[in-house]
Amino acid sequence: MIHNNVLRSTSHSGHPGPHLSASSKLASLRWPAMSIKAFKSVESGYTLLEMLTVLGIVAILGSIAIPSFKYVTTSNRIATEVNGLLGDMQYARSEAIKEGLSITVCQSTNGTNCTGSASWHGGWIVFTDSNGNGTVDAGEKVLRVQNAFAPGDTFVADIPAFTGATFNREGYAATHAAVNVTVKLHDLTSNTAWIRCLAVTPVGLMTTQKYSQGNCT
Repeated sequence: MIHNNVLRSTSHSGHPGPHLSASSKLASLRWPAMSIKAFKSVESGYTLLEMLTVLGIVAILGSIAIPSFKYVTTSNRIATEVNGLLGDMQYARSEAIKEGLSITVCQSTNGTNCTGSASWHGGWIVFTDSNGNGTVDAGEKVLRVQNAFAPGDTFVADIPAFTGATFNREGYAATHAAVNVTVKLHDLTSNTAWIRCLAVTPVGLMTTQKYSQGNCT
């Protein structure tokens, strides 16, 4: 005899199990709640070894950078000073040719008159010198003024008579010296790396020189 057995669900109650919602499913996938202690940050700071290491690196970098910075700044200052006189003498020459009259460059400590010194670090002026006598007379105009150099820098001509140069309308200059003049620029330390010179011929031709070139010492 065949029994009419009916297949039932695995539910013991004979009814299908409860349906799980999407939110309840997601809730089951969440991480378990963490305690408050887990959120406490770990105390941070630097150890003595780390601080000493950083200070050592800073000291090494400083010992390298500071001398290099000093070299660059001093070299730039020295170059600016020697090129200042070169540039003003070239300007005086070009103005003399252009205007067709004498232009004088002379050492000056007051910015208005020639002071008759061979120490050019005290400053100088460029002026129109209509009568070519090397002094600022009434009606003659000061075109440029160079102030004194930084304390400690010296810019002295090796021939005391070289206190100025007067360029004529042809571009030649009377330097008051029969031979080449070398105006030597030294810093306070007289470091040879920073020594520069301006060489001037008796007719006013000019070149800059580094240490050991020509009479640049």
